[in-house]
Amino acid sequence: MAINISSRKPNKRKRIRSHALNTTNSTQNLNLQVVRCEDGTRVRISAKEARTFRKAEKVKAA
Repeated sequence: MAINISSRKPNKRKRIRSHALNTTNSTQNLNLQVVRCEDGTRVRISAKEARTFRKAEKVKAA
């Protein structure tokens, strides 16, 4: 079971309005990936964070 350690939240915005000025809310969720840390634990972090950690050699490449 992976632990969700990311503190990032989904992006929320309003969709582009039509000529009638109708607006709807939309959400863009994070790209969560399960990666294994150096100590062997599995964590669920975003792909952007995983890339940063791989550059710093904190996470093993999958």
